[in-house]
Amino acid sequence: MSSPLSILQSHKLRITDCRREIIREFLDKQVALAHSDLEESLDSQFDRVTIYRTLKTFVDKDVVHKVLDDSGATKYALCSHDDEEHNHEHVHFKCEVCGETTCLEAITLPNIKLPQGFKKKEMSLLVQGVCNKCY
Repeated sequence: MSSPLSILQSHKLRITDCRREIIREFLDKQVALAHSDLEESLDSQFDRVTIYRTLKTFVDKDVVHKVLDDSGATKYALCSHDDEEHNHEHVHFKCEVCGETTCLEAITLPNIKLPQGFKKKEMSLLVQGVCNKCY
């Protein structure tokens, strides 16, 4: 399992307390987290702007990716970096009981051929149901 320090070093990011703690939250929880989830769990250790900027940096550097969710709030999940060429085109699962959203990276999205003149930027698929913890 990766550590916050190794993740920051592998992405050539400066090591700060906020960055370490946010990565630790993702590693500990293993689900997608919203900005508000991080604010709550970090118990006012860092202000909301610092958390927002950290998440933006993490998205830009492929540490986390944005997750499709039906809640309206942007959620983020830690990227899996088992290989150099990872992508974010996998299924996300939202549990209707606990409300957690999880990446199902083993399930890839189908190849969709778009009409001429359309260019794909990203794809996402949200499956809703009951997760393995709540079932």
